[in-house]
Amino acid sequence: MSVTAWLKSQRPLAGKALAHSIWLSTTNGLVAIVQAWLLAVVLNGVIFAQADLAAVQPWLWSLLGVFLARAAIVWLAERSAFQAAANVRINLRDQVYRHLQTLGPSYLAGQRSGALVETLTKGIDDLEGYYARFLPAMTLVMILPLAILTAVIPTDWLAGLVLLVTAPMIPLFMIIIGSGAEARNQRQWKQLTRMSAHFLDVIQGLTTLKLFGASRREVDVIARVSDDYRASTMQVLRIAFLSSAVLEFFASVGIALVAVFIGFRLYDLAVPVPPWIAIPDIGYLQGLFVLMLAPEFYAPLRNLGTQYHAKMGAVAAAERLIEILETEPQQANQGTQPLAATRPLGIRFDAVHFSYEAGREALRGLTFDIPPGQRIALVGTSGAGKTTVVSLLLGFLTPTTGRILVGEQDVADLDLDDWRRHLAWVPQQPRLFQGTIADNIKLGAPDADVEAVRNAARRARADQFIERLDSGYDSLVGERGAGLSGGQIQRIALARAFLRDAPLVVLDEATANLDPESERLVQEGIDELAQDRTLLVVAHRLATVRGADRILVLDQGRIVEQGTHQELAGAAGLYSRMITAYGGPEAASASQAETGDRA
Repeated sequence: MSVTAWLKSQRPLAGKALAHSIWLSTTNGLVAIVQAWLLAVVLNGVIFAQADLAAVQPWLWSLLGVFLARAAIVWLAERSAFQAAANVRINLRDQVYRHLQTLGPSYLAGQRSGALVETLTKGIDDLEGYYARFLPAMTLVMILPLAILTAVIPTDWLAGLVLLVTAPMIPLFMIIIGSGAEARNQRQWKQLTRMSAHFLDVIQGLTTLKLFGASRREVDVIARVSDDYRASTMQVLRIAFLSSAVLEFFASVGIALVAVFIGFRLYDLAVPVPPWIAIPDIGYLQGLFVLMLAPEFYAPLRNLGTQYHAKMGAVAAAERLIEILETEPQQANQGTQPLAATRPLGIRFDAVHFSYEAGREALRGLTFDIPPGQRIALVGTSGAGKTTVVSLLLGFLTPTTGRILVGEQDVADLDLDDWRRHLAWVPQQPRLFQGTIADNIKLGAPDADVEAVRNAARRARADQFIERLDSGYDSLVGERGAGLSGGQIQRIALARAFLRDAPLVVLDEATANLDPESERLVQEGIDELAQDRTLLVVAHRLATVRGADRILVLDQGRIVEQGTHQELAGAAGLYSRMITAYGGPEAASASQAETGDRA
């Protein structure tokens, strides 16, 4: 599907507001014909028929009514056009957000967040001009000029012929000039997305740049990229102004020719046309009427030329939107079965292979069990496949080969939404949104009451610091939990898991990057959360791993060791080396002491 066809296919998202805008604009154009006739009658009566105020007063009242009607119609048309564009933006943004959620973290990890933000904000906003301005202009240009010609030709066919001949010049040159502007406009949009992505990356890494003394160098890079964007923007504007000048020129020439032909005949001068053409006579009333309709005839054509640039901006933004929406999610889970297993859940990975791309296997025949009601720890070095295991379990990815079983059911056969309702996930860096603390906890169960929220916070060891805040559970937090410490954010995320009350909980490095006191509180919450639930803990912190019923050591996509903490600490294998490296001297001493006690 072409970009233009895709944009047209989104018209139903605008609802009835777009049709209302088109019909109101059409009505405004038809009322303009009536207005021109009333003005011509008044001017002809006052200037040439020497009519007094009483004679033209009814016409003046009618003219005032037409003015007010046109003002009301224009206002309503603008409101409808804005509502149509707003409907498209809201629905399309929701559609893109939901598709990004379906694509999951595996897709987002390969995208630059700045480019995605630019597409979701300015990219979708750029579609406003297409639906609010360009589409109504396209419809009007096919209706109003014909309606005006219908009024002009019976009155003066010569003026109608001039309008008919000059009118095609405007869209012709608009297409010729616009084709060059379109390519530059698309290139400018790509520059903007790259610049936004780079700028966001710089902002997010500002602390690191400061530490390495590279901030000034990045300032120079941003200045150079911004200047390149400024230059490309000026190129697009230069073409836009050129096209506007050309459109105004042909419209002015057409109006001037109509005025000349009418003026020649009113002054009984010879019209410069071949002698075999019979020139019709024309009166002042008809001449004024036709002359006032000439600008109205070209107005839709000129407006279309102006709004053509809105279409080019929409086309450039739509290319990226189409790319996102046409990306197929890596998970092929189309199952419809509800989950039949009861709590706590038991999970089995059966010879699971997964490759992100050809020749790059993240998991290689992974086989292990998570018995119901047990706490299983998954440890390994960076790149061992821990995150891939979690993504597969959460349904963000689908195994290349092999099966993931819940009881006797394959996860691929399950309804994905139903499966996820039985899961709770506490990531390493939980995301808090701007709002109250209670609202952030209720993300785990939006319909939960206040008492359930308080109970979840108490069990997550978050109630004490929340109640010390001025507004308690109604206290506002900023985006990403601004105003709270890392430990407090982690405990709110843990409260979500308690509130969700899922039979299977996945903890992804839940105690990483916390101070000892916060880690102790979070660990106490995890210990309580483990009761009557199945836990999969992804961690390499010693305090988290020691309490696990069984530890699985992952290396290059395979399970290389498994057992309890005491068994693996004394086995002189990968696990022993990891707790020494990650846990430091204290962990090594603890491991040696445990090994000595066992001996």
